[in-house]
Amino acid sequence: MQLSITHWVRINDQHVIKDGKSLLHADAVNGNAEDIYRALQYNYPKFFKMDMLCKWAWLGAELLLTEAGNKAYDGLDHTRIAAVITTAEGCMDVDKKYQETLATIPSPALFVYTLPNIMLGEIAIRHGLKGEQVCLVSGKMDAAELCYWANDLLQHRNMDACLCGWVDATETKKEVILFWVTKEANGLPFNTKQMEQLINTTI
Repeated sequence: MQLSITHWVRINDQHVIKDGKSLLHADAVNGNAEDIYRALQYNYPKFFKMDMLCKWAWLGAELLLTEAGNKAYDGLDHTRIAAVITTAEGCMDVDKKYQETLATIPSPALFVYTLPNIMLGEIAIRHGLKGEQVCLVSGKMDAAELCYWANDLLQHRNMDACLCGWVDATETKKEVILFWVTKEANGLPFNTKQMEQLINTTI
């Protein structure tokens, strides 16, 4: 079965790109998740309560899955939509902040974000995704590993579509690269070579 990348996004503190088209530049966003959120005119108040990792993951998923009021998954069974995201630093930023609160009163608002897979939960809540979910911690984005997981889920685990990619956010660097992979014939071929080509696209 041929799988396809029907949409892809890449966001960092300099650019916002969807399907190869630049939507925002550093001059408009100042490397700030909140500025990107406002520039794209999203309306999801819970966004401002999220930790840094979840904000960047949420932005990537929102951009990937939404266009002109339509959702990429319209018509699909939500129990058959998977998500696989890798990260390097994970929730390290909020872990440090939570550790600091232990000296006085531990913060439950921070504690809820002390697992890197919470970003998957935020995306699932927003889009109603109920399929298999995998969060991996790796030193770098590994296209071959992502291909392995997504292929397995779509070919052997009864999933119809998969949001997969890389989300990493620290004080000094933000990087989001996400792919919407389906069993549709249209789109770019889903394989390691194609993913690496998109990952290495200079923006």
